[in-house]
Amino acid sequence: MTLLLPPSTAGSLPKPSWLAQPETLWSPWKLHGEELTQGKRDALRLALDDQRQAGIEIVSDGEQTRQHFVTTFIEHLDGVDFAQRETVRIRDRYEASVPTVVGRVSRPRSVFVEDAKFLRQQTTQPIKWALPGPMTMVDTLFDAHYKSREKLAWAFAEILNQEARELEAAGVDIIQFDEPAFNVFFDEVNDWGVAALEKAAEGLRCETAVHICYGYGIKANTEWKKTLGSQWRQYEEAFPKLQTSSLDIISLECHNSRVPMDLIELIRGKKVMVGAIDVASSVIETPEEVAETLRKALQFVDADKLYPCTNCGMAPLSREVATGKLRALGAGAAIVRRELTA
Repeated sequence: MTLLLPPSTAGSLPKPSWLAQPETLWSPWKLHGEELTQGKRDALRLALDDQRQAGIEIVSDGEQTRQHFVTTFIEHLDGVDFAQRETVRIRDRYEASVPTVVGRVSRPRSVFVEDAKFLRQQTTQPIKWALPGPMTMVDTLFDAHYKSREKLAWAFAEILNQEARELEAAGVDIIQFDEPAFNVFFDEVNDWGVAALEKAAEGLRCETAVHICYGYGIKANTEWKKTLGSQWRQYEEAFPKLQTSSLDIISLECHNSRVPMDLIELIRGKKVMVGAIDVASSVIETPEEVAETLRKALQFVDADKLYPCTNCGMAPLSREVATGKLRALGAGAAIVRRELTA
């Protein structure tokens, strides 16, 4: 990327009310068949326009084409039975009814490639596409076949690499793997999690990113955060391994969190997507608040490696709030960019 401090989003944007229930995760589609296909594309165009008007330079589909960042990918795979459900504890935080792995997992066809091609046709700006990371996929299922989180993660890594290579060929500039599980299962991260993630990104020539955060602004996550104390140091467990990994970009949560900013020093040399927008609050940041977060981060990451971003996805927020936050992000990045080039 040639632009200094190019803003982007970490994940989802709210869906329009005619497509799915607003401010809701896993909201059922309101359209069906060809109407749903066209509705998703209309929503993608709206999300893209919102990003452009807000000054977002690295754009995405806003995840308008999927219900959920993990399960929408998994439901296109063989070896997973969505009718056979079990209750598991997601990220050791809350219980959920999830599908079951009943056989060898495989990807019979591409999942998001046609959507990515459509996004590529709409803009000349750099585009980013998000995929779930292997460990987070494992943590969103009940495994009745592999009987090993590591073995299942490696199987998913192979599948993700197939998808990622096709997304790259479709014109995607940054492929982001979402791994919120990296902030929970620290031993697994270092034992096999980062290695599985590198396998998912193997052979890619486009930029690769891993997004690690404290989750959407839903009750289970906000309650968990209250138990973390005055300093949230979970990144400290994964950063040393990620600093030496093949991943190009590390995406993390900063604004309104209790993450000590100096932890970014542990990934010195990597590009960093600095979360400067709080997705767990409906209060819209001012551009100056965004700018101040970025100034603090610049103590620990070089300016040409800092990408202003949101803390996480904004699907649970209203479109009005999310749009306001996008504009604050774009304006705040512009403030600091002017300061750096003055």
